[in-house]
Order: sequence, then C-alpha cells, then structure tokens
Amino acid sequence: MTRECTQFYIDGKWVDPLSEETIEVINPANEEVCARICLGNESDVNKAAEAARTAFSSYSITSKAERLDLLDSVINTYKKHHNDLADAITEEMGAPSKLSVQAQAGAGIGHLVEAANVLKTFEFEEGMSPHRIFKEPIGVCAMITPWNWPINQITCKVAPALAVGCTMILKPSEVAPLSAYIFTQIIHEAGLPAGVFNMVNGDGPGVGTALSKHPQIDMVSFTGSTRAGTLVAQNAAPTVKRICQELGGKSPNIILDDADLEKAVKGGVLHMYNNSGQSCNAPSRMLVPSEKLADAEAIAFEVSKKVVVGDPKTEGTTMGPVVSEIQFNKIQELIEKGIEEGAKLVTGGPGRPDGINRGFYVKPTVFSNANNDMTIAREEIFGPVLTMIPYDTEEEAIEIANDTEYGLAAYVQSSDLDRARKVAARLRAGNINLNGSGPTPNVPFGGYKKSGNGREWGAHGFTDYLEIKAVSGYED
Repeated sequence: MTRECTQFYIDGKWVDPLSEETIEVINPANEEVCARICLGNESDVNKAAEAARTAFSSYSITSKAERLDLLDSVINTYKKHHNDLADAITEEMGAPSKLSVQAQAGAGIGHLVEAANVLKTFEFEEGMSPHRIFKEPIGVCAMITPWNWPINQITCKVAPALAVGCTMILKPSEVAPLSAYIFTQIIHEAGLPAGVFNMVNGDGPGVGTALSKHPQIDMVSFTGSTRAGTLVAQNAAPTVKRICQELGGKSPNIILDDADLEKAVKGGVLHMYNNSGQSCNAPSRMLVPSEKLADAEAIAFEVSKKVVVGDPKTEGTTMGPVVSEIQFNKIQELIEKGIEEGAKLVTGGPGRPDGINRGFYVKPTVFSNANNDMTIAREEIFGPVLTMIPYDTEEEAIEIANDTEYGLAAYVQSSDLDRARKVAARLRAGNINLNGSGPTPNVPFGGYKKSGNGREWGAHGFTDYLEIKAVSGYED
C-alpha cells in the first residue's frame, strides 16, 4: 500500500502545499514505492516561518510548568504510537524491526523524557548582584534532519526547543519522511499551541536553502553530511543566524595491545554493522597492533559470517538494506576503491549478498592491512564496511586516530582503564567510548573539526536554543 503523505503541518493545521510537485518514497528492502510526499518551496517556508514567529511571542513567555505539561502530553502520545513509528522507520529506511522498536523509536522517547527531566530543575535566571543573567529562548528554529536515525534526530532537536520556549519548523529527510509524518501527528494530538511546531517536507535546494536564508528564522539545527552542512552555513551567513551542526565522522576504534582481542574485535565489528553501518559515529577505522592483525582478521571473518542480512521485517534478520540506490552505489564504488588501492579484503566485497537480487543490500565487508592514506580510511562510507589499520606503538595509534578531518567519536579498548583514559584525553573527538560503553540521552553529543559544532542531548542540548541576556543594576 502506498501512503499518501502530501500535506504539511503549519500553524496547528494540516494544509495543502502551494505546489503539487511530489516525490516517491522507496522501500529499500524491495525497491517498491511505499509513499508519496509533496516537495515544498520558499512560499511554504514563508507561511511556516510566519506562523512560528507569531506563536513565539506567546510561547516564549510560557511558564516552566506549562511547558512541562506539554512535554508530558507529547511523551504520553508518543508512547501510544511507538510501534507505528517503528514500523514506518523499517519501511522507509530498512532498519530491522527489532532495531526500529528498541533503538530507533526508543531513542525518541529517551530524548523527550530526558528533556522533561532536565527542564524540571533547569534555572533560567542567575543572580550576580547587582546584575542578573537570563537564559531566554533564541526564537524561531529551523530543524533539518537526516534519514539514518530519523526520529532520534528529530526528537533531540524538538525536545529541547519545546522545553526552553522556542518555536520551530521541521524539514525531515525526503528520503525517509514517514516517521516524521507520524511524529507530526503525535504533536497535533498532544495539543501543542498553533504555530509552535510546523513541518514542511522538501529537499535541500527547495526547502533547506529557504530555511537557512530566511530572515525570520533565528537558528538552524542541521544534521547531515559535512558537504551539505557547509552549504547551510554559507546560506545562513548573511542573516547572521546561529548554526548548530552534527555532521560526518570517520571514527577510530583503538584496540590497545592489552585488550581482550576477541571481545574488542567482535564488539567493534558488530557495532560497525549496526543500522547497516549508517551511523555518523560508527567505529569505521579499527586500529589493531600489527602483531595481532592476523588474529583480528580471523575474528572479524567469523563474526561477519554470522550476520543475517535480509528482509528487515523477518524475525532473526540482524542487518537490513542501506537506505537508497544512491547510497548503495556510493558504497559499491568505495569498496571497489579499497580493492583497487591495495587493501586486503577479509570478507564481503562488491555486489549484493548471495541469494539476494533485489533491494539495496550490501555485503558485510572488512578490509585489513590498510593505511590512513587510503580512500576507505578517509572518506565516510556510511555502509557496513570496516577498515582495519595496523599500528606499532600507542603513540602511532593516537596519531592515526587523530589524522582525519572529522572528530565526532572515538573508541578505546584496554584492560587497564587508567591507560584507556589517558589515550582518550589525547583524542580529538567529541564523544569517546571506553571498553564498549556508549552515550546515553543525558550526555552531550557532537563533534570537533568537520564533524560540526554545538552539542545535542540532555542539559547541554538546551544551550543551542538559548540566548544569554545580562541585566545590570537589576538589584539594589
């Protein structure tokens, strides 16, 4: 059945777009059309911006208690539609059903609950006699979100904006817009005031650019590729609006010589394959002591053999397709590049897995004996492709890890926690994970260098949506 998701949500109402241009949404598991959306334009953005600007005058001065009530309403409504969201995510971007329920849709409720918990004790005023410091909502926020973790990225932007008193316009990915459509229905059912939340579908040139340039929009929160992020920043520069970006990554996973090799390699490989490798913080470069490389290859080979690639709706599937034909072709080109440049192919390789001739499925792939100058070690592949790089000393491992234009995440494995901490202190990345640990919704998420700026999640995620006002002479 093809879903018709052709309306936008503006000023508290579902409305028809000003253009009738549509785009088909493709189910990556079977390459069939699963939905249609309309592509918005600058005129649609103008309507949404006007609604958000009007609503800001009243919503920005609501009390903390009022906003907590609204967040609670969103949370309770979200819970009722949790499985609907999960089903949509599986259909639109191919995540296995279990992953969609537990991690994909689960992340959304996590960010909403965390924002409500932070808001309960968050102080919007600070005494500094005779001055007073106020933290005020920045204004109208544009939110441009990706397809790989669609609800995670929507809620980690919407939740703090709602909590602090901002109004907003969401442009979800046109590749995977179905979960955003359901989320918008949740917002409507939860009873948010008209104009506080608006949703306009569209592509980057048609809607993303208009949002970035719009004079009535005060802030843009963007998650996506570094290439697209730089365009957003350039478009926003003339209006001097705040830009917060969570961009690409090529995260190193340093396995130190004292680590439990089997546990470390197995964990790193499975993490790389999670969500079909379509995570910006995926541990895509595994740094292994040279003398242990052969053993690491053997472990990775055995782990990869047990990955069940197939229909994401089938029980037991552990890895579904990648999101689109464009992504599939890009990944294939980079796998071919790895072979051409001389990396050792441990397992996987070009083409679909055996027995699959339809859908955008990629073989779980491991390269080894690579070096940091190879394309597969430098470019974000965004697929289930792991690159193993040997090193001789801890110092060399740190140098290799930091030798990247990205700095979103890094991973360190060691039996000596103090040693792991010292290595972590030298890594230039925003999120460091020791011995298989991972971030939770209360921990700031974001990167160094070309991985972006600003931080999302938890109390730190409130900061991007706030302006600081100092009033001198406030007290006698």
